[in-house]
Amino acid sequence: MALCSGIKTDGGRCRAQAMRGSEWCIGHDPEKADARRRRASKGGKRGGRGRPQTELAGIKVRLSDLAEAVLAGEVDRANAAVAGQLLNTVIRAVGVELKVREQQDLVERLEELEEIIERQNKKGA
Repeated sequence: MALCSGIKTDGGRCRAQAMRGSEWCIGHDPEKADARRRRASKGGKRGGRGRPQTELAGIKVRLSDLAEAVLAGEVDRANAAVAGQLLNTVIRAVGVELKVREQQDLVERLEELEEIIERQNKKGA
């Protein structure tokens, strides 16, 4: 397969393989520019990076601190129970957010693949 005709931001030539029937890799294909912008605007959600993991880490610390405070007698058990329930609700909401993001990502990727297949079918017809 041929190499991509794209030019990287450092001025060097892209070393990725071009997509079948194209002179571009998926990262440089002009027809994919909108999809790349949409993905980039989502803050790199792929690969599990981003806000939900930070939130979960913070909640974990808060729950641990709350448990320690209850065991030390610094926080009333009833208040701690309510706080724990609220934090668990936040954990569930973060989980739902992650599932929604994952589903949106899969839909976008599927749409991209369908576009590629449609273009290939048109070229082959």
